[in-house]
Amino acid sequence: MERSPAPAPVEVPKFFVCPISLEVMRDPVTLSSGITYDRDSIERWVFTDGHGDCPVTKLPLGAGDLEPTPNHTLRRLIQAWCAAHAVERFPTPRQPVDADRVAALVGAARSGGRPEVMAALRELADIIGESDRNRRCVEGAPGAVEFLVSVVKERAASTSSSKPSGGSQEEESPAHDVLEESPKGTGTSPEEAALSILHSLKLSEETLKRVLESGDDLVDTLASVLQWPSHRARTYGMHLLKAALAATPPSRLSSASAELIEGVVRVVGDRALPPKAVKLALHVLCRLCPWGRNRIRAVEAGAMAALVELLLNEGCGGSTGGKRAGELAAVAIDHLCGCAEGRQELVAHPAGLAAVAWAAPRLSPTGTESAVRALHAVARHSATPAVLQEMLAVGVVARLLYLVQAGAAGERARERAREMLKMHARVWRCSPCLASHLASSYPC
Repeated sequence: MERSPAPAPVEVPKFFVCPISLEVMRDPVTLSSGITYDRDSIERWVFTDGHGDCPVTKLPLGAGDLEPTPNHTLRRLIQAWCAAHAVERFPTPRQPVDADRVAALVGAARSGGRPEVMAALRELADIIGESDRNRRCVEGAPGAVEFLVSVVKERAASTSSSKPSGGSQEEESPAHDVLEESPKGTGTSPEEAALSILHSLKLSEETLKRVLESGDDLVDTLASVLQWPSHRARTYGMHLLKAALAATPPSRLSSASAELIEGVVRVVGDRALPPKAVKLALHVLCRLCPWGRNRIRAVEAGAMAALVELLLNEGCGGSTGGKRAGELAAVAIDHLCGCAEGRQELVAHPAGLAAVAWAAPRLSPTGTESAVRALHAVARHSATPAVLQEMLAVGVVARLLYLVQAGAAGERARERAREMLKMHARVWRCSPCLASHLASSYPC
């Protein structure tokens, strides 16, 4: 039985192909340079990759190119060609959303009750889920971000003591998925839905600064989110909090609220949360702790114990924390050891000094330097006879000798280690607890 010949491949007209993706264009748009691209590809080129020129002509893009002109004629030709050659026909793209439509949604929600708010949130979630362009449009629409923040703020107090509806251990998902988990009118609360949309918007630094300057208490609102039982909500809150603090001037960071610091420390110590949330909390803690008042509040909230446990359990290659979490924990411990309360907590922890010394040689040069600096602060300012004996007994001295000899930790870390060894040589060098091979390598 003879096989029928395979159908000849269809040759796609070259002007149907996007110069960026090299695929048939679904939504062709034309720039001022006269070159036509697929909308998704050129928006990714401009907004995601940050290019400011035409990919083909290399001419600089003008202000009008941020809203490229739809090429309806070419789109119809592509659709007709697909139909004639039995190729999958691309549907006509939906009209991109504009700021007026977003403003109308926000206005209707502000003047309505809970059903109107939920309806607006559902529609906003659908809009931003369609394309990056719509996401940027919602972010730039006057009052849209402020409305979402107000929804979280107004209802956060009433839900901080009770679990918002929806699963507490769910994985991250787009905003429209969150809103579709339950039948219309039930399920996800408005504050959790608004929080999910804020996370999906990926707010720029300029937008965050505008919201922070408007007096909406964004940081305090996100601090209340960290009290929610929902794991996903707390993860979203940490994402937004990290971005918001990066846009906050240092003058406002120096006096963070106790509620904020306690919430961040609680996330650091919660092993049930996703590793991403813990790493975000470590970033936030490192951002807050260079200032003395914040250090003391973090110590009072139990930050030192949480950080030491993180180093012990998963700080240097564990299954969930990884090496990066260990480095961030070492940096945070270094900051906390800048105050007497932090050093006292590190010494008081049964495994504090041992954990920091054990982690030091396993981290990157930056992490090693932070760990050694924390030990140096203890050796310089909290060196009681009992502390010096403990440092010898738990292996801190042996680790310092290793760092001095290995030479792979960075010059500053080696110098601090050598300084500590010389500082307490009278106690450590002649101690019978120090192995003979270590005593022979002790620096003079």
